[in-house]
Amino acid sequence: MPFTIDSARGIFPNTLAADAVPATIARFSQLSAEDQLALIWFAYLEMGKSITIAAPGAANMQFAEATMNQIRQMSFREQSQVMCDLANRADTPIGRTYATWSANIKLGFWYQLGQWMEQGIVAPIPEGYKLSANAAAVLQAIRNLESGQQITVLRNSVVDMGFDTSKLGSYNRVAEPVVVPKEISQRSKVTIEGINNPTVLSYMDNLNANDFDALIELFTADGALQPPFQKPIVGKDAVLRFFREDCQNLKLMPERGVAEPAEDGYTQIKVTGKVQTPWFGAGVGMNMAWRFLLNPENKIFFVAIDLLASPKELLNLVR
Repeated sequence: MPFTIDSARGIFPNTLAADAVPATIARFSQLSAEDQLALIWFAYLEMGKSITIAAPGAANMQFAEATMNQIRQMSFREQSQVMCDLANRADTPIGRTYATWSANIKLGFWYQLGQWMEQGIVAPIPEGYKLSANAAAVLQAIRNLESGQQITVLRNSVVDMGFDTSKLGSYNRVAEPVVVPKEISQRSKVTIEGINNPTVLSYMDNLNANDFDALIELFTADGALQPPFQKPIVGKDAVLRFFREDCQNLKLMPERGVAEPAEDGYTQIKVTGKVQTPWFGAGVGMNMAWRFLLNPENKIFFVAIDLLASPKELLNLVR
């Protein structure tokens, strides 16, 4: 076989991803727990002026309800300690519970805490509190990012909190129910300038329809998907779990692409466009690239999803 997962990651090497995002996340992770929490709160308030954050649905929050009610009954001091423990990845009962949640449940948890802070139910940032110089610099770095990059930084920052799952041993992952795929009559088909490959078009259409069972059949048995700034997820079972937990109700809007022959009958295809998430709706479109490597049977052996450095990268289809 001419390709491994590692070598497949190198297709279209000139793709410029938003490297400022992982760099900002790394700077955020080095802050104290208190500064991390204050920065999230300041960013939440500031972004709320320009970005409408969608309230989490009941399905997202049912698994967090017991924990949220527990926090609601605590004193402000206890609430602050819980949040600091999450930021410090401390080994606590709430930290262990939080670690098992899907990304959407974690986002819903912090959304609800933010709402309760505004309502005075959860401990607020002390009046007159000032960020440290390091935290203020990270906040400014977030301000300098595009909106799609900002929400990626804040999402990844809270998703990585809680106890380290690698230390949990065996545990059950907790995710919201998988939504029912759209009816055929309600589905729309994408068009991509320069691309007529049926596998790539079906990938976009099935993902937009939440039809994950049909989507995963486009992959080879040992196929892989690489989310932005993460390691590849390998194997159909693991990729399907990612789709179900992280990709519900996304709206992919591919615009244009280029296809090239590769070794031994493989085909590499790059597509650029935008993605909207259910958390931010039509207000924020993230500039994305998809880099596909298809085997001779036109199955997906590898696809990388890249958050692009700038809108002009949407036009950069040079190999």
